[in-house]
Amino acid sequence: MQGKLSGEDIKRVTELLRKSGYKLTPQRQAIVDTIISSVGNHLTVEELYALVRLKKPEIGLATVYRTVILMNELGLVSRLDLKDGSARYEMTRIEENHTHHHLICTRCSRVSEFMGDLLEPIEHVIEEKYNFIIKDHSLKFYGICEECAKEEKLKEE
Repeated sequence: MQGKLSGEDIKRVTELLRKSGYKLTPQRQAIVDTIISSVGNHLTVEELYALVRLKKPEIGLATVYRTVILMNELGLVSRLDLKDGSARYEMTRIEENHTHHHLICTRCSRVSEFMGDLLEPIEHVIEEKYNFIIKDHSLKFYGICEECAKEEKLKEE
């Protein structure tokens, strides 16, 4: 998800929290602000906690965990599970019909995103053949990123 979140995205976060019966406490606001300012990054809860503590040093790790879990349940953030056992989170955006896709480097764990719904023809076949309504899908490719490939090539020379 490259680029900035729109004002609509920010408004959606605050409205959905309130409509769901949750207060936007100063701690939650700091967490939301940090996630919003980190758009395009895929942060672990621990990384998010470290960033939030720069603004709100008194915040606890458990508060960050609970808030991220809540935001995930409300569909405000999406969870990306890597093969290394760590879960990463990022904001979801209103205009995305499907979750964007990820390229995950098995050497450095760098996560890159790519857009483009190349699966639309397959989705159509699945919907028709199995009478199945697809709401979303997730696609991850694991491999070696350009930077690691360059380093590997230099080592071979």
